[in-house]
Amino acid sequence: MAGMDDWSPVETTLDEPVSETIRRDLREVGAKLKLVLLPRASQHGVLDRLKEWDLWGPLAVCLTLSIALSAGAPESQRALVFAAVFVVVWAGAAIVTLNAQLLGGRISFFQSVCVLGYSIFPLDCGAFACLLLHALTRSFLLRLAVVGTCFAWSTRVSVVFFSEIIEAKRRALAIYPVFGFYAFLAWMILIMGN
Repeated sequence: MAGMDDWSPVETTLDEPVSETIRRDLREVGAKLKLVLLPRASQHGVLDRLKEWDLWGPLAVCLTLSIALSAGAPESQRALVFAAVFVVVWAGAAIVTLNAQLLGGRISFFQSVCVLGYSIFPLDCGAFACLLLHALTRSFLLRLAVVGTCFAWSTRVSVVFFSEIIEAKRRALAIYPVFGFYAFLAWMILIMGN
């Protein structure tokens, strides 16, 4: 019976109320969005936190972008725009992730999709800012400045992460698709409402 005194029950969330589970998940999503918007000076802490993957946050970010872009589309094209954005986000994240894994990245599929999804959040903010700017003024240059800034922010967060998981000699091959993924989303935001 040696070792029986060392036994301790494992904490689980099976008996936890659903409302507590939802609150805990929302707090976690909020904390990760905060990491994307306001990264700390110590980048390793950010990377470690983002490696704890979930798909609720990226789903919420994707739905928010889909809603923002479909709201700016003509009435007859709203459903098509919503579906297109949704597919582009998830298919693009899957392709970028597969590329990183084929290049020897030390990351799971879901960790990469999680980071790419959370990193879209600055583009979400840019999409809503462009909706507001489009309603107030038709200035293309102002919208270009907003989208460009949000594109750079999203790309920076993902590039820092991918730089850590891909060896230096293959890094450019992994980062180029990340750049293309966010550039395509930024282009979709920029042409919204035209």
